Amino acid sequence: MLKDNKEPLNMMESVVTGVGYSPRDPQHVEPKSPQGVNFQQLRSKFFNEMLDDRHMSAEASQNIEKWLFERSLAELKVLNQEAKEFFLYHGITFTVYGDAEGTERTIPYDLIPRVIAKKQWDKIAAGCAQRVHALNYFLDDIYNRQEILKSGIVPEVQVLSHEAFQPQMLNFKLKGNIYSQISGIDIIRDRSGEFFVLEDNLRTPSGVSYMLESRKISKKLMPDLCQKSKLYEIEQYPQLLRAILEENTLVDRPTVVVLSPGRFNSAYYEHAFLAREMDVALVTGQDLFVENDMVYAKTIRGKQRVDVIYRRLDDAFLDPLSFRPDSCLGVAGLMSAYLKQNVIIANAPGTGVADDKSIYPYVDKMIEYYLNEQPILKNVPTYQCRNHYDLDYVVENIHNLVVKEAQGSGGYGMLIGPQATEKQIAEFKKKVIAHPHLYIAQPTLDLSVAPTLTDKGVAERHIDLRPFVLSSPHRTEIVPGGLTRVAMKEGSLVVNSSQGGGIKDTWVIETLHA
Repeated sequence: MLKDNKEPLNMMESVVTGVGYSPRDPQHVEPKSPQGVNFQQLRSKFFNEMLDDRHMSAEASQNIEKWLFERSLAELKVLNQEAKEFFLYHGITFTVYGDAEGTERTIPYDLIPRVIAKKQWDKIAAGCAQRVHALNYFLDDIYNRQEILKSGIVPEVQVLSHEAFQPQMLNFKLKGNIYSQISGIDIIRDRSGEFFVLEDNLRTPSGVSYMLESRKISKKLMPDLCQKSKLYEIEQYPQLLRAILEENTLVDRPTVVVLSPGRFNSAYYEHAFLAREMDVALVTGQDLFVENDMVYAKTIRGKQRVDVIYRRLDDAFLDPLSFRPDSCLGVAGLMSAYLKQNVIIANAPGTGVADDKSIYPYVDKMIEYYLNEQPILKNVPTYQCRNHYDLDYVVENIHNLVVKEAQGSGGYGMLIGPQATEKQIAEFKKKVIAHPHLYIAQPTLDLSVAPTLTDKGVAERHIDLRPFVLSSPHRTEIVPGGLTRVAMKEGSLVVNSSQGGGIKDTWVIETLHA
């Protein structure tokens, strides 16, 4: 029974069914159910990850239910406030440009973890590794032999005219043909619990610091529960990242740096975090210079040769002599040093052509073409508005589709048809018709949900997952966990932090069914 001095954990109505949820009388709990909080009553038309009884034992969710029931809603809110203060103290913030209320924010954190059975995680990891292998083959091919273009599998015009395609990379061979050393693959689950890849991120994928800090907070706020659940660890990621970067070089004992645009960048905290955790220097373009096609860092002891640059700025700003001449963020002559193989840039310039939303529909074919395998993880069906027959379908059915800018990110530049007003639909339809090659469309999927703490109690909220894939010529590594993003707004399908989304810790555990 709840103690008298505790406020009951008041479960709010399900965002879908509208069915009220309150703790049951412990004397009337069904067998094998914990007292109080019962995730079963959050069942709706959406796939609830905490109730994945096909792959996960009941014990996994029951441990979390019990932990929640032993605390009042007020106590849980205090714990979430502690997490926010932890973020503030450690400077874990992100930037929302152009926001009148200020740019620096702490990302919302939800202390109820997202749990994935190890057997399911193994499928995710295998599918992500397969996908990144194929994408690296694709990048090596389009910058060298261009066989997939000549075969007509991927339209030549979509690649060679792509704004991210870098002609300077033509006929340039990388060690092990690795173009994307760090990849983030966005995964969703539909109503049936099936995994789909929503998006590939190969340019400068972000969010790994939130993955790692979420685990630190879980262990701080829920030490006993974390220990009891026997989580697979992820804290090895920074040193694994450094090892992978070093394995991509052509020298022994290389010097690695993290190149950041500076403290006003939205992901600056992550740049500083990874540099600190890898025990390497965090630099800006002003800290580096090129001499005789060698890259050096300015130090108090004089110049020091740099062998690997983990860059966190876009291609256009890397080198004012090769790209944007007005860039003050990059290093003059950097591309010359790179093309003479005197420095490694991770990820390689020109990788962006492979993670564009208009190239995404061809990744399944890349897997079959380069690996002679069937995709482990499926793509979401995608309509390319540049094709007139797809455009006609999208315009006719825009009310039921999600329409995105091919180059868009952060949840911007998109329309969710079922949630849009007639005015928004009319305006977006004009944009698509005027510039169809800039847009793709996908069906509105019923994203999976997970129990999430809200101001009124626990409710379902939609989630996605971004595992991080590390690649070298010798191996592919994926730590057992990823960045789970959660749409904190009721009914929202947009999980991006810039759109009000938050994060959860991702627990990969062994279960009785695995």
